[in-house]
Amino acid sequence: MMTIDEEQQALLNRAAEERELIFNRYSLGLDPTNQVDPWENPTYEIYHITDKYGFMHDSRLPDRRDSHEIQRTKIELERDKKWHKMLADWNPRHEKLRKRVFKGIPDRMRWPAWKKLLNVEESMATNEKVYQNMLDLSRKYSTEVRQIDSDVNRQFRDNLAFRERYSVKQVSLFNVLNAYSIYNPELGYCQGMACVAGVLLLYMQEEEAFWALNALIVNEKFAMHGLFIEGFPKLTRFLEHHDRIMLKIMPKLHKHFMKHNVDAILYSIKWFFVVFVERIPFSLSLRVWDIFLLEGDRVITAMAITILYLHKNELLRLKDMDTILEYLQVKLHKNFGYNDDYAIEALERVMKKLKEHKLDVPPPAKVNEFPTKPLGQFVEADVEKKIGRRRSEYTDTEKQVISDVILRQEQNAIEVQSTVSYETSECATGTSMASHGSSETFSLEDNNIHLKTANALQNTPQREVLMGT
Repeated sequence: MMTIDEEQQALLNRAAEERELIFNRYSLGLDPTNQVDPWENPTYEIYHITDKYGFMHDSRLPDRRDSHEIQRTKIELERDKKWHKMLADWNPRHEKLRKRVFKGIPDRMRWPAWKKLLNVEESMATNEKVYQNMLDLSRKYSTEVRQIDSDVNRQFRDNLAFRERYSVKQVSLFNVLNAYSIYNPELGYCQGMACVAGVLLLYMQEEEAFWALNALIVNEKFAMHGLFIEGFPKLTRFLEHHDRIMLKIMPKLHKHFMKHNVDAILYSIKWFFVVFVERIPFSLSLRVWDIFLLEGDRVITAMAITILYLHKNELLRLKDMDTILEYLQVKLHKNFGYNDDYAIEALERVMKKLKEHKLDVPPPAKVNEFPTKPLGQFVEADVEKKIGRRRSEYTDTEKQVISDVILRQEQNAIEVQSTVSYETSECATGTSMASHGSSETFSLEDNNIHLKTANALQNTPQREVLMGT
C-alpha cells in the first residue's frame, strides 16, 4: 500500500504525463501520425456550403449573387477604401469612427480595426517575448490543460478554420488559452473564454489574439475578468441592471417572464459571457462585437434589451418557459427575423433611450471584478491544484479494470437468468420445482447482487475498487 506522499507523487506524475501527452498532440497538429479518435473529426457531406465567415450549413445556401448583393459588394469595396485611410490616420475619438463602426466594419478590415480598438500592436511591442514565455511555462505547469483541450475540441467545429482536429486554428486556440491561464493565474481558465478567443482567432494571429483577449479581460472598458472569475460578480451586477431596465422599459414582458419562471440568467448567459455569439446570427453578432469594442460593455446591456424589444410581441404569445427559452436560445440564432442593418439601427435607438432614462450604464463595478494580483508573474500552483480531480477520478487502467469486472458480471447475470428461464420452463411442462427451489432462490439473489455491485463499482472511490474493500 502506498504512503500518502507516494500517492501524492503518483498523482503529480500522472498530471505531468497527461499534460505532456496533450501538448504533444497539438505540437504534431495535422501530421498524419497524430492520433485522432473518429468522434473528434465530424464528417460533413461535400455538398455542404460554407458562408462568408467559414461556417458550414446542412443545406445549400441561396444564391446571393442578385442585384442587391452585387450593389452591396460595391458599397463594401468603397467602404474598404475609407477604412484604409481612417486606419492610417487613427483617431479613436473621432465621431466619423463611431458612425462607420455602427454601419459595420467591412469584413476585410476587421483584422486591422479590431487590433486598433484593442491596442494589440502596442501591447505586443511593450511585452516582447512575454507570450512565448507564458506558453513555454504552460507546457510545464498548466493545471487547466485537460479542460482547455476538451473545450477546444468543441469550439466552432462547424467552421472551416476549426473543423479538423489539431488544425492550425485549434492549435492556436489551445496555445492562447493555456498561455493566458499562466499569465493571469488569479483567473486561470473559464469555459466561456474559449469562445471569446475563438472569435478573435478568426481575424487575428495567435499572439495578437492573446493580447486582444487580455484587453477584453483586464481593460475597464470591457472588464470580462469579473464575468469569468469565481463567483461571477459582474454577471450578478449586469443581471440586476437588466431586470431594472425590463421593469422600466418593458414591464409587461417582464411580468410575462416572471409568470412563467423565465429568469434572465436562463437566457442571457451567452449574451453576457461571449457577446451574443451562438445566440444570434454570426453576421449580426460581429456587428455587435464591432460596437462593443468601440463603446465597451454598456453595449451588451443595450443589445439584450434590443433583442427582447424587437421580439416582445412574439414572446408574449409564448405560454411556457420551455418555448420562451427555445425561441431566445435556438430560433433567433437560426432566423433573427430582421436584417442586420435594421437590428443595429434599433440597437442605436435603444442606447439613446437608455441614456435618457440614465440606465445605459450599470452601477459601478466592485473591486472583485478586476485582477488583484500582478499579471505575467509566474506562480506555481499548489499540489491540490496540480492534482485537480485526479484524486477522485479513475485512471485509464482503473477504468478498464472496472469495465472488465462489470462485463464479466453482466455475462454471469445472463447465464444465471438463462438458468432461471430454463427452470421456469420445466415448471411449465409439469416438471417438479421442489428439487430446484433453493437453486432458483439463490439465482435470483445472485442476480440482485450483480446489479448492486455494478452500480457500486461505478460510484466507489477508485482505491476501494482496486483493493476490493
